[in-house]
Amino acid sequence: MNDTTPSPDIFQERLRAARDLRQLSQGELAARAGLPAASISHFETGGRKPSFANLRRLASVLDVTTDYLLGRVDEPEMGRAADPLYRNFERLNDADRQLADEFMKMLANRQKAERSGGGA
Repeated sequence: MNDTTPSPDIFQERLRAARDLRQLSQGELAARAGLPAASISHFETGGRKPSFANLRRLASVLDVTTDYLLGRVDEPEMGRAADPLYRNFERLNDADRQLADEFMKMLANRQKAERSGGGA
């Protein structure tokens, strides 16, 4: 996850990157999202910001999360993978949330060690 505050331009950069990843023109994205074609251009140049409803439409059409578009996660698929893991997080008490957080950190560190050749 991104530990720094996203830059103000992150949405426009991410929108363009996700559109390019899906190989869509601005017009194609607009049509699929049910938006005027000029809106995509305005969003990508920073002339306008999307409403929450339009942000959700764009994320859905681009098959990314709103977190990716807003710069809260660095990989387009990252947020999607996390959603099922945290679906029931709000039902946990504080002690169990802490335990779950520690467990997730342990798994992430284990994966990092394996990638660097350190083993489990």
